[in-house]
Amino acid sequence: VQLQASGGGLVQAGDSLRLSCAASGRTFSNYGMGWFRQASGKEREFVAAISWSGGLTYYADSVKGRFTISRDNAKNTVYLQVNSLKPEDTAVYYCAAARGLTTMRISGTADYWGQGTQVTVSS
Repeated sequence: VQLQASGGGLVQAGDSLRLSCAASGRTFSNYGMGWFRQASGKEREFVAAISWSGGLTYYADSVKGRFTISRDNAKNTVYLQVNSLKPEDTAVYYCAAARGLTTMRISGTADYWGQGTQVTVSS
C-alpha cells in the first residue's frame, strides 16, 4: 500500500483543515487506518484510527471532540477533519495502514506509512 497524505497548511488558532490520505496498491479496505503526528523535537504520537469498515473509531484524548477520522473505501481515502486547531497541534501528520488496528493504536506500529503533511497553527 502506498499512502499519500495532503491537506496540511499554515492556519490560525481556531481554524479547521481536512487532511486526506490517498492509498494505492493493495486492497485498501483490508486495512485499519490511522493518523499520527510528530512535533519538532518530540516523539511521534497516535492521533486517531478507524477500522476497515469505518464502524470503529479511536482518538487520542488531546483531540477528542475536535478531530474526526473517516474513510471512503470507494475512493481509497481516509480523512482527518481537524477543527478548533491549537498551536500545540502543530506537527507533521502521518497516515498509516495496518491490519492490526489495536497494535497500531497502542504501539504505534503500522504496515505502511505515508510521507506526512505539515500542519502549523499560529496563535
